[in-house]
Amino acid sequence: MRWGTGIEGKKMKTKDKSRKWMWGFLATVVALQAYFVWEILAAFALFFVGFAAIAAVIGSLYMMHRIWATAVEKLANSQHPVMVATRQGIDSVEDLARRPFRRPGSAPAR
Repeated sequence: MRWGTGIEGKKMKTKDKSRKWMWGFLATVVALQAYFVWEILAAFALFFVGFAAIAAVIGSLYMMHRIWATAVEKLANSQHPVMVATRQGIDSVEDLARRPFRRPGSAPAR
């Protein structure tokens, strides 16, 4: 039996039209699959960028909040003369607010 012959001894076709169409169809299927894979990867990249942007905004807002809270806490504990005067002013306003409007033992309001 020689190379390239069929079972019956006939030569096999190596350049027929059906084989050409089959390879073209398979190449088209592979190209379409690759196209869909690239589309899915592009959608994944867009979602990743969107979620990364949202995470960056939330993270920056959190960090700004923590920095603000730390700054206010340090400012409240400060012994700077302006802060001492401010605290004394706030304490005096609170004392005024706690005082009753009428003197004790006075006649009740009508």
